[in-house]
Amino acid sequence: MKRQQGAELYLGIALILLLTVLAVFSPLFANYDPHQTDAKRWLQSPGEEHFFGTDRLGRDIYSRVVYGARVSLAVGFLAMLFSITVGTALGALAGYFGGFADQLIMRLTDIVLVYPAMLLALTLAAIFEPAIWLVVLVIGATGWPAVARLVRGEILRLKSLEFAAASRMLGASHWRVLLIHLLPNAFGPILVAATVAVPAAILTEAGLGYFGLGIQPPIPTWGNMLREAQNYIRHAWWYATFPGAAIFITVFAFHLMGEGFRQRLDPDSQPGRGRRAYYH
Repeated sequence: MKRQQGAELYLGIALILLLTVLAVFSPLFANYDPHQTDAKRWLQSPGEEHFFGTDRLGRDIYSRVVYGARVSLAVGFLAMLFSITVGTALGALAGYFGGFADQLIMRLTDIVLVYPAMLLALTLAAIFEPAIWLVVLVIGATGWPAVARLVRGEILRLKSLEFAAASRMLGASHWRVLLIHLLPNAFGPILVAATVAVPAAILTEAGLGYFGLGIQPPIPTWGNMLREAQNYIRHAWWYATFPGAAIFITVFAFHLMGEGFRQRLDPDSQPGRGRRAYYH
């Protein structure tokens, strides 16, 4: 069981590292310029010259998938940082101080949870030109409530334990108890939430790109590549298959890593071990 948990974690990390290397060093791995068109080679099937075939403009799909990893991973990580930072801060405040602050923050999370991300994207797209920062803002602004609820519950559990009460009795301020004693002990669930937030952001970015609300062509993203391929699925199976496979592999890798971290950091999931908190 333990060996299987380690295999999931290491496989997920290995896949993510491989994808990150491909994204960072895209020019080294791509065979062609992702924007280079060739009218004589449009919708060419996969072969020795074009590993993943070509699209409707004769562009190399393999090169566009590799460059698309840059955008998808950048959006995933930036949106995750946004949602984790905001969600952790608000969830910690709500869980520790309670009362009016808790009620206010939780009602705000309820409002954001029921507000559709697509509607927010439509609203902002009508005001601003679609760009990476806009996609990150939409995904991050609609993703933090789940993190806030998770952190709030963990802080509520931790502050009722003996080590938190002992810190307060020894004269530690509220902020010291929260920042030095409680939040570090909540690191495990926050880390797992972060590994789940990245693939969720990548899927949302792909969905926005598919509906034309994300990053616009000619910048290659896996989402807008799927949007371009929808009219050619019957005649060019490779057009949508490889961008879709890239999304699947990326999401699968992050879920493997998240599950591995959860099993390692959550004692309840391991036989013979119970929950405990660590003193600081």
